[in-house]
Amino acid sequence: MRESNQLKECQKLWAAHKYLVLSKSGSIYNEIREYLKRENAQVRHVLTLIDQARTLPENRGQVCNAFQHIWGYFKKKASTIEKEDFMHLLLRYQSGQAEQKDLVRAVRDLLVKYPNPYLQQSTLLFGDEA
Repeated sequence: MRESNQLKECQKLWAAHKYLVLSKSGSIYNEIREYLKRENAQVRHVLTLIDQARTLPENRGQVCNAFQHIWGYFKKKASTIEKEDFMHLLLRYQSGQAEQKDLVRAVRDLLVKYPNPYLQQSTLLFGDEA
């Protein structure tokens, strides 16, 4: 595969897995971001880093960070009540009173009302079906 095709494939992979990686490891997230600045980025290496992130245990701080980034796509569209509900859910999750699947469900519900093609391809939100 030519370098430009490799880079395009890497970027496509990154778009799908970006928030999943962020929800697991800020350092792997940053490593992939930096790696993709190279013209000779290889799909195999990006997949290896994504797989490394997938194997890490759930980290509530990292998950909250990822969902705060995701919230950025809704902040100008969502109502005050939707924002309050989402932020309250994030606090509940952070304190162990809610599960990650509750955050995923909340974002999926927001996507019904406020569709976003970029988020709709996220493996964090839709698994590998995205």
